[in-house]
Amino acid sequence: MSGNFVFDLSPPPSDLKTEFEALFTSDCLHFLHQLISTFEEEVDEVLCLRMSTKAHLDQTGELPGFRQDTAHIRSDPDWTVLPVPARLQKRHVDIGDLAPCDSQLFIKALQSPAQGIQVDFDDGNCPTFHNQIKGIHNVWKAVHSQFPNVPHISKAPILMLRPRAWNMVEHNMMVEGKQVPGPLFDFGLLMFHCGKTLFENRSGPFFYLSKVESFMEARLWNKIFVWTQDKLGLPVGTIKATVLIENVLAAFEMEEILYELREHSAGLNCGIWDYSASFVNKFGHRKAFLLPDRSKYVNMEKRFLRSYMDLLVQTCHRRGALATGGMAALLLPRDTNSQAYHTVLATVTRLKLLEIKAGVDGFMVYDLNLIKPMQKLFETHTESENQLHQLRKDVVVTPTDLLTMPSGGVTLTGLRYNIAVGVLFINAWLSGKGHFFYRGQVEDSATAEISRSQVWQWIRHQTRLEDNSQVVNRQMVAALVTTVTTELSTHCSSAGAKQQLQTSADMFLEVVLKRDFPAFITTYLSEDHTFLNTHNSRYSKSQHSKL
Repeated sequence: MSGNFVFDLSPPPSDLKTEFEALFTSDCLHFLHQLISTFEEEVDEVLCLRMSTKAHLDQTGELPGFRQDTAHIRSDPDWTVLPVPARLQKRHVDIGDLAPCDSQLFIKALQSPAQGIQVDFDDGNCPTFHNQIKGIHNVWKAVHSQFPNVPHISKAPILMLRPRAWNMVEHNMMVEGKQVPGPLFDFGLLMFHCGKTLFENRSGPFFYLSKVESFMEARLWNKIFVWTQDKLGLPVGTIKATVLIENVLAAFEMEEILYELREHSAGLNCGIWDYSASFVNKFGHRKAFLLPDRSKYVNMEKRFLRSYMDLLVQTCHRRGALATGGMAALLLPRDTNSQAYHTVLATVTRLKLLEIKAGVDGFMVYDLNLIKPMQKLFETHTESENQLHQLRKDVVVTPTDLLTMPSGGVTLTGLRYNIAVGVLFINAWLSGKGHFFYRGQVEDSATAEISRSQVWQWIRHQTRLEDNSQVVNRQMVAALVTTVTTELSTHCSSAGAKQQLQTSADMFLEVVLKRDFPAFITTYLSEDHTFLNTHNSRYSKSQHSKL
């Protein structure tokens, strides 16, 4: 308890006491309490709206469409978002999935020639208390020039701060007897400690907003921005945010989302795997929405994804907002003279050129060695800092375009791959890491979502394999999980690592055999006893070792 408000905060990890004390000052705690107590009920309301929308779709069998009650917003040609600051005008290549708790990689990113960094507390980050404190403190250090040999914040790549999504909670803080929404915890700390300095250096504060599903959620974020700017003495419109359109329902409300955030918008972003997984989330029990093997049949050239990207670019540019594409997850081999290097570079170039020609203003890469080649690609194929002049008046997208699943089947190779990614992601989380490397690319919660979603859906619909017409069922998947885990275990360096991998495999099987589809694997894991106990045990041992 602090002052006249009830506040319950876990003690710091033993190796982060200095960072903890720097962040959780009495003034900051008071600000966090005000922020959370002001908005937590509205957070609950938007989560309830998600559930009621899903229940309505399930009960009626209806499909989403463009809303009639907001048609006046879409038909009004005159409104636009406010122009973004100078440092946001050129967004060609950002580094994606960068968890700032990784100090070494964060420093390398700050030293890179990228336009920006997606400072990720969401998909690429495992939200342990240690990682959140370390990551937020590292952002503070970057903003306040505390890292040696790193450019001043006004010269470094812009920081696009990505708090956790609405579905996540912070287990280590309670306000008025309730665990607090994860995004308010992250956003509040980042704004309190960094917002004013970023503003004074004309370098922010800028955010990515994950997993927004409706314009009502955008409206809530806008209210949070307005309230926060007032509390911190910042002008209205200081905060700018890019909304990631990662859900099929949000694709039908893109103009409304921009409208709600028109004073604070830095545009919209389109990706592939979270968006594709959302079809299973919302309609996976319907056989008409069976998503084929992602490795073989799902890419941005397919009708449902190409229509989504085209509509996003058209919507953004019509309203003066920037449109950005997804992240290239492929990693360049070290040998620049090898055939493998040239193959990977050609693959990334082809896919990103598709996005450039669609009119995007930028996209992300994970591998820092891809920054310069992709910047050169932009400079070769565009004529200015952005492509806002590309209004894409040729685009006409219908609900059918957005909802038509690609043709194709299920392969044994694709099933095994999805199982491996799902198991390895859970294993990474049990290790306190939000991403891992597998078969030449980075994998995170987005690829874990699509992987476990597909396995769940294929079991649900008893899909037959292309290879031999065998039915994908519980028995087959359980046997494959055992086989894949055995193969993966050959890379484990200890008996403890093998046991953790087996635990991960058991948890994966639990997820894909659930009667009801868990909405988010990150929520499922972060509230699971095994995950909490694993990290609490490490925390307790760390505390005990210091006694």
